[in-house]
Amino acid sequence: MAITTPKSYFWKGFRDGAPFVFVAVPFGTLFGVFATEAGLNIVQVLAFSATVFAGAAQFTALQLLQEQTPTAIVLASALAVNLRVAMYSASLTPYLGAAPMWQRACAAYLTVDQSYACSMIQFEKEPEMSLPQRMAYFFGSVTPITPLWVFATYLGAVLGTQIPDSWALDFALPITFLAMVGPMMRTLAHVVAAIVAIAVAILTVGVPFNLGLLIAGAAGMMAGAQAEVMMERRKA
Repeated sequence: MAITTPKSYFWKGFRDGAPFVFVAVPFGTLFGVFATEAGLNIVQVLAFSATVFAGAAQFTALQLLQEQTPTAIVLASALAVNLRVAMYSASLTPYLGAAPMWQRACAAYLTVDQSYACSMIQFEKEPEMSLPQRMAYFFGSVTPITPLWVFATYLGAVLGTQIPDSWALDFALPITFLAMVGPMMRTLAHVVAAIVAIAVAILTVGVPFNLGLLIAGAAGMMAGAQAEVMMERRKA
C-alpha cells in the first residue's frame, strides 16, 4: 500500500533516521564525558546539549574554553562550525517554508545533519509530497535522535572518567559525517566545495584558535558557489 498520510511519512522518517542513533549515542556520551572532565556539572552539561543541540559546535566550544580562548573567538568558531546549518535551512526552505511559524521554529531547532540529509534525499526523491507530509517526515527523521542525544550526554556526565579510553568513543564524529557526505555529493559544485574546504583546512591547521576552520569553510562555500555559476553558464 502506498504511503499517503502524514502519519505514514512520520514513521518512514523515523525508520530512516533510526540508524543514526548508533553514532549519536556514543557521540553524545563522549561529549558528556569531556564536559565533566572540563569542569561542568550535570545540569550544565544537560543545558548545553538541550539548548545548543549541535554536537560538533559543542565540542569546538568546549575545547576552546579549556584552552582559555577569548569568548568572542569561542562564539565565532562555534558559529562557523554550525554555519552549514544556515545552508541546510536555505535548502529546506523551498520544501518547508510555507509551514506555520511554530512548525518552522521547531524545524529550525531540530535541523541537524541527520534530519537534513534524510529529508533532502526524501523530498527530492518524491517531489509530489504535500507540505504536511514533508513536515511529518522531517520531524520523524529526528525523533529517534533528539531524546537519545540528551540522554547520552547525561549518561556520559554521570559516568565521567569511568569510561576507559580503550572504548574509543571518539570514532562517532568522523563516522557520522562520512555517512552523510557520500549521498550529498550529487553535483560537481558539491565535490568542488568539499575538496577546497578539505585542502584549505589542512593548509591552515596551524592557525591559532582553530580559525583555520573559518577560513576553510568560507573557501569551500565560495568555490562551490563559483563552480555552480560556471555550470549554469555552460548550460545556458
